Amino acid sequence: MDRGGCQMNGGGDRSGPEQHGMITLEDLESFSEEQLSDSGNGSLEEEGETMEDEENQDRLLHYWQDVARGHQVEVAQDMAEPIQQLTSNNQGRSQRQLIPFTLLGRKEKCGELLYEKRQYEKGRWACITMREDTYEQSICYGFMRIMRYICQQNSLGDYLGMTLPIVTVVRTNETHSAMSHDVTVAYFLPDYHQAQPPQPTDNEIVIEIWPATTVYTRPFTGPTNEVTIIDQISAMAELLDSPGVCVNDSFIVAGYTNPAHSNRQNEIWFLERP
Repeated sequence: MDRGGCQMNGGGDRSGPEQHGMITLEDLESFSEEQLSDSGNGSLEEEGETMEDEENQDRLLHYWQDVARGHQVEVAQDMAEPIQQLTSNNQGRSQRQLIPFTLLGRKEKCGELLYEKRQYEKGRWACITMREDTYEQSICYGFMRIMRYICQQNSLGDYLGMTLPIVTVVRTNETHSAMSHDVTVAYFLPDYHQAQPPQPTDNEIVIEIWPATTVYTRPFTGPTNEVTIIDQISAMAELLDSPGVCVNDSFIVAGYTNPAHSNRQNEIWFLERP
């Protein structure tokens, strides 16, 4: 992975014509069921299952807008349909594909996981690089554009399916004391679209082939912003036996849970040099 692209190792071909984080991820049904029910609006089952009702669609949009406003992000009215589609198509964990990997090893201390070493195989990703004022703004606006691609703004005109984690590529200076404003949001194409990925209608979304990569990964919970990411990078560097084997200025933040979750699940990924 280089500073200008979003490949995992710096290699990789490009095909096609051409995320804490904010609105990204795993328990998308909690937007509709848990959070909306808590506000007195009832559950999706009570309202009629799939959110096709215009009133429920607006309710979800308003909820996302309220959450995003706290991060100085505006969610446009035209996001109502993608939000509805992503939510109604992800009722249950079985509807979300986890990106496959091979576990190569684990390091523990006193029963606590310090980090895992994993192998991710070559695969196609939809990527967009953003440059907003803050990390949270970049990943939110980037994911919303990826979300439109997932939800019909593609050459098939169809819902593509959700995979996890949604990842963001962040770049730092050599001392890991500051982050670049350039943030790449990336979505792994589901298995059934890997051979022939649908092309985005958004010409700033690029389909890239990321090469097979060895990743050192450590879980963390809570929000993701410039401060927490720099802290996690520093903590991970201290835990690695040989940090020099990893890329020094590009890292990945992997997100598994949505921003409203009280105990957000994330990972920091260090990428082994090719």
